[in-house]
Amino acid sequence: MSTLYSFQPIVGSHAKILVLGSMPGQASLVANQYYAHRRNAFWPIIVQLLQINLDASYEEKIAALESSPIALWDVLKSCKRVGSLDSMIEPDTQTINDFQSFFNAHKKITHVFFNGGKAEVCFKRYVLPTYDLDFLRLSRLPSTSPAHARLSFEVKFRIWREMINSVLESESSR
Repeated sequence: MSTLYSFQPIVGSHAKILVLGSMPGQASLVANQYYAHRRNAFWPIIVQLLQINLDASYEEKIAALESSPIALWDVLKSCKRVGSLDSMIEPDTQTINDFQSFFNAHKKITHVFFNGGKAEVCFKRYVLPTYDLDFLRLSRLPSTSPAHARLSFEVKFRIWREMINSVLESESSR
């Protein structure tokens, strides 16, 4: 089993929110694109939040994210895993991305939203004890993965919109 590597962050100068996944799935790794699985709800949610065309190219979606207050990355820098499920990640193979450098370079980010439970668990277990990140507010969003289908797209979208908008509204009132 070979080691899998995550992508570079997508972040612009206006970022206030960081959305963290755990590790890209197989479809994403093959396509070299975040959330490339056709049934993953991430891009349909983001294009509605940012009011861009769902049929926009990946490059256009990245450009929209980079000009928005939302950044995107993964907790894990590398790991070994069979398939795409987070539950298949071999715990003793996990390495974490360099969050100290990231937050030093992006000081406007005050909120981290986890796209599912594995990202949250890994961040709290491996990142929080290592770095001084008391300035961050942490929240979990419903996973956009097609493996987490107990919530409808509409419910996931509503929760994502409400939580992200609440941060942006509170930030703009400061």
